[in-house]
Amino acid sequence: MVLQPTSPVIPDPSLSRPVQTVDHSPKLFHSLHQEHSSVLSLAANDDHIYTGSQDGQISVWNKATFKLITVLRGHTGSVLALEYAPDKHWLFSASGDSTIRVWSTRSHTPLYLLHPHLETDSGDLFSLTWCAPLQTIYFGCQNTSLQWFSFSIPTLEHATFGTARPADGVIHSGTSTPTSMSTSRKAHKFFDSYPQYTRRPADLDARNPTCASSMPTSMSLTLPLSGSGGLTTPPPDGCVKGEHVRAPLATLQVPPESVVFSAHYGYVYCMVLLPSNKEGSDDPPYEDASEDGLQLVTGSGDSTVKLWQLPLDQSLDAAPQLLHTFDCGAGAVLALTVRGDTVFAGCQDGLVKVWDLETRTLVRTLLVVENVDILSMSMLHSDLYVCSANGDIQRWSASFDLVGSWAGHEGIILSSVITHLPPPDPGLDQGSEKFTMVTGGNDDMIKVWEVAPPATNRRSLSELGRFGSTTDISKSINDILVYALTKFVAIPSVSNSPVNKEDCRQAAIWLRKCFTQLGAEASLLPTGETTNPLVLATFHGTRTSQHRPRILFYGHYDVISARSGGWTSDPFTLTGRNGYLYGRGATDNKGPVMAVACAAADLLARRALGVDLVMLIEGEEEAGSGGFAEAVKRHKDAIGPIDSILVSNSTWIAEDTPCITYGLRGVVHCNVEISNDGPDLHSGVDGGSAREPMLDMVKLLGTLTGEANKIAIPNFYNRVRPLTEEEKQWYKVLSSVTQTPASLLAARWREPSLTVHNVEVSGPRNSTVIPSKVRAHISVRIVPDQDLDSIAESVQKHLRDEFHRMGSPNKLTVTIDQTADWWLGNLDDPWFHALENAVKDEWGVDPLRIREGGSIPSVPYLEKEFSCHALHLPLGQSTDQAHLADERISLSNLRRGKRVVERFLANVASTSSPSPT
Repeated sequence: MVLQPTSPVIPDPSLSRPVQTVDHSPKLFHSLHQEHSSVLSLAANDDHIYTGSQDGQISVWNKATFKLITVLRGHTGSVLALEYAPDKHWLFSASGDSTIRVWSTRSHTPLYLLHPHLETDSGDLFSLTWCAPLQTIYFGCQNTSLQWFSFSIPTLEHATFGTARPADGVIHSGTSTPTSMSTSRKAHKFFDSYPQYTRRPADLDARNPTCASSMPTSMSLTLPLSGSGGLTTPPPDGCVKGEHVRAPLATLQVPPESVVFSAHYGYVYCMVLLPSNKEGSDDPPYEDASEDGLQLVTGSGDSTVKLWQLPLDQSLDAAPQLLHTFDCGAGAVLALTVRGDTVFAGCQDGLVKVWDLETRTLVRTLLVVENVDILSMSMLHSDLYVCSANGDIQRWSASFDLVGSWAGHEGIILSSVITHLPPPDPGLDQGSEKFTMVTGGNDDMIKVWEVAPPATNRRSLSELGRFGSTTDISKSINDILVYALTKFVAIPSVSNSPVNKEDCRQAAIWLRKCFTQLGAEASLLPTGETTNPLVLATFHGTRTSQHRPRILFYGHYDVISARSGGWTSDPFTLTGRNGYLYGRGATDNKGPVMAVACAAADLLARRALGVDLVMLIEGEEEAGSGGFAEAVKRHKDAIGPIDSILVSNSTWIAEDTPCITYGLRGVVHCNVEISNDGPDLHSGVDGGSAREPMLDMVKLLGTLTGEANKIAIPNFYNRVRPLTEEEKQWYKVLSSVTQTPASLLAARWREPSLTVHNVEVSGPRNSTVIPSKVRAHISVRIVPDQDLDSIAESVQKHLRDEFHRMGSPNKLTVTIDQTADWWLGNLDDPWFHALENAVKDEWGVDPLRIREGGSIPSVPYLEKEFSCHALHLPLGQSTDQAHLADERISLSNLRRGKRVVERFLANVASTSSPSPT
């Protein structure tokens, strides 16, 4: 087997934040007592709750009356796992007796007895999952193997049938050996063995007095079976004390080819299917799932979680293929659950490891209860319910906040399942579906808790809806643009807020799926342990014999926070008013991202895309682009060669005249701290007795600027590019358009500046305290041709030199927080002219050539990394309120901006372009 990649154990990217307000525990709806036996496993359907016990029995409880209906007997070992197959109305049970039994949930009679490969040598069977599309049951074994059995037509050749067929599970074909009685157990290699000198294999006729197989046949018991015409059971097994069990209708055997030996290096304790098939899940069904198809996730005592690819359909009797191994590094993995592209692994030491399947990275570590095993977990939409060995139950939200905790059992909680409650009156409309969580423990109790899906006014983050095939997508592309933007804005992907960390990841997952549905080849690229992933998508142009230009579009899916004050409507609900679309990210930068993607999709649908459009969308732009450069270098081969870069991350300087941005200032962010070794003091008691850090800070900041607000750092202006006559004429034109003095525009766009953003102090911040520590944050904007590293160093040197001259006993600390280089486009570049012509053709006027005073760190970096020029096409207007309340974008600008991109891509494809360097 080819070695598969393994996700390493990395320092916990974040232990979840404990929340101060934890809601009340859910109502205990009902309690059931299972006498003298721990509840090891649970399953439920519309009408019943099934509980597997330590004594090998399965109790069947009526879900409406909570009365015990019947007990399913047959296992001679503990019932370790239960799985309900709703499409078959079957119940699977796995046991410590190394068998799987299949029961009809309609008649509560046994259907099949399934023996694993190697039979009892497989040991205890710990985990089960039913895959309806493949008609296959997968199970994990004590001998570390992963096994499966398909109930499709070709694989039933391994069956031994009795005298009847199941009423609800018809066997269509296959080779069988009719017998006069259905065999309930296989010959045991030890208990049914002969003396070694006879050299006979073990069989049920061996006269071994330790087992009931040696009993005379006269003791065999005949039991009628409803609907089967009467079946006879084999001689009762003496190891089952006095229990009369019904015989299954057929005995099945897992063939040798349906085994992955040593699937793990430990017991296979748990497994789940992707997409989730569990009740309470809000994952889309398999037919609506992603192109990844069906996948299986397994967890083991070797502290790993493994991801397996399943066959595409049941006609392919292929083994699961190992895709990836995640190393939890926290003891045995005892419980698993999934939601979308996220896997939750409950570990032996009280931790839940949260893995992202797209980027194959650890995104969270939840500390549930330290050093207490997590034995069961369940999902209800986005809420995670965690059951621990100390009897406690915790509820965690989609943002990984602990929002509920209560004592569930007076012992170890061994199992849990989410199921819905039947309506009290089936004839009446009961409104929304009501759910319960059923838990079982070693206190012999089954408890039914009333639980509810998380309250939200937004639809599932994983839900996008189908756009249709790419052949007819252009018929409604404008509708798709607004529809997709509505979904996109609804995800509060605030990158500089720990509360919204998971929202950012969900936004990346959603965007990747959106690009895929629009026709791109898309994936997520990890950027680091604590930073959000990149979304990489490529719209491949029409294949020709000539070189197709490759254009990289850079954007970002993260947004700035949206404070409640000042908004006319919910900032995360896209709202249309008077020709504008309002919502956080509408103009910065979700609207432009969707416009470019839809432009490529439209051309692709018309087979008119003559270029390869590569979209690289990051999730940390508003927080300093952490990990971006390293991730681009690491995945440069996946991105491929690039001929030109397109950006759309700014606005026009007016309302009605289109613009093209050709310059950005750079920036150096610097933190300054002055402190002493003592505590905060009282000004009335200690004022004048010590050198105050605040006074030092005021004096030090004052040395940064001189007369006329000029920056006083030595040699600071030496490399500033002088203003040319041509630029002066441009500024005059822009001044007449904006009614802003040309000198003010030049100061904003092409002159350096220094800003003191804030000053923070230690202590309670009242007027009587002398703070012992004072921090200030400053930024310096730089322009062509200043050197970024030289300016950063000169700022630090100036502050240290001036502080030294002050002779203060206090301590100075200066650090550079973030930097970004300046960028200046090439106005004579053919790519620039192609964009300029596209804007002119759409709007009917020549676009204004403008510069911006802000900084986009990724633009100059991408130019250098791919050795090509960048272009900047703003779509928004000057009144779009980016970063402010009531952020918006004109619906006309959004749609016409999409058409500008289409024209630009067509212009590039129709002209000769240089080959990538």
